[in-house]
Amino acid sequence: MTADGVHETVQVHFDDLDAMGLLHNSRYAVLVERAIGAYWHRLGWAADPGRSAFKDVLMAVREFKVTYHAPIAEPGEQLVHFWLERMGRTSGVYGFRVLSADRAPDQAIVHAEGYRVMVNLDPATFRPTPFSDEIREAAAPLLRTALAVLPEAAPC
Repeated sequence: MTADGVHETVQVHFDDLDAMGLLHNSRYAVLVERAIGAYWHRLGWAADPGRSAFKDVLMAVREFKVTYHAPIAEPGEQLVHFWLERMGRTSGVYGFRVLSADRAPDQAIVHAEGYRVMVNLDPATFRPTPFSDEIREAAAPLLRTALAVLPEAAPC
């Protein structure tokens, strides 16, 4: 668990539930995507390069892993806690937890947790391309503190 990152409130709707009345397993990824999208939209990101505050507009999910802990059994608010585990040259790894929203985050029920790997793509070639300085600066508050303050390796 980490105190780093941000918390976004998301909605579980009745049609997100499966035949047993539980949040369908595929919908956890949707909740995480909605939370991350809401965060970046507030900062000015848009899929349309003409409207985006950032030139990095095409990011594709390469990998998504979810471990389920406790089912969500009704519609309503949930909380998604997410952070950046690391940000490389062309890709980044978000860590996340889907939490109950009816308690303080440090006392919430952890419904699911996992990670999401995304790759920044060149819109013309669909090949990986380095992140811009602007997106790195905007992403800095999401980086785990432990990673952000690591000392440089000593020269050999």
